[in-house]
Amino acid sequence: MRSTDAVTFWDGVHAARPATAGPSPNVRLTETVTGLPPGDALDLGCGDGGDTLWLARAGWRVTAADISAVAVERLTALARTHGVHDRVAAVRLDLRTSFPPGTFDLVSVHYLHTPYDLDRSAVLRTAALALRPGGRMLVVDHGSTAPWSWNQDPGAGFPSPREVAAGIGLDPEVWAVERADAPRRTATGPDGVTAEVTDHVLLVRRTG
Repeated sequence: MRSTDAVTFWDGVHAARPATAGPSPNVRLTETVTGLPPGDALDLGCGDGGDTLWLARAGWRVTAADISAVAVERLTALARTHGVHDRVAAVRLDLRTSFPPGTFDLVSVHYLHTPYDLDRSAVLRTAALALRPGGRMLVVDHGSTAPWSWNQDPGAGFPSPREVAAGIGLDPEVWAVERADAPRRTATGPDGVTAEVTDHVLLVRRTG
């Protein structure tokens, strides 16, 4: 599918959601990053910006990337409102054709799923290569379908974290898998409905 189709789709998804003054961070991010010394972070598919704002308030310098101009513009405005605009650089890009420059101490990839063609393994491999020694990449995927998900395909597959790691093909001499599990939690959708969902969590660290 054409890149412009993906842009239109995701702009529509974000435009259909009311802008929020205080988007919440993902729990898998906060439980993983709390206690780590702040540095340079990359938030791939930043969406509403809850993770980016949480990281910036914790002292991280964050590059936040999303294919949706609506998401990027809202996050830029929120960063100013929250007084962290000096630590947030929000950029619109299509990960099929480009990737943010630089190296990072943390790469956060939450729910990078799309109905459009995307070589996720290649994107995640590029992200892992952008880690500095000692840096971590946190990949959190859907492990179940929530009632509010845009993808209600009953045949949708959910690769395990180990399968995701195998697909990236990282050299075990350079990257270590620190976590690969499927915890469950109660989540709240955009309309306030709650449901129990499964997260597929993969955490890798660059050791050399």
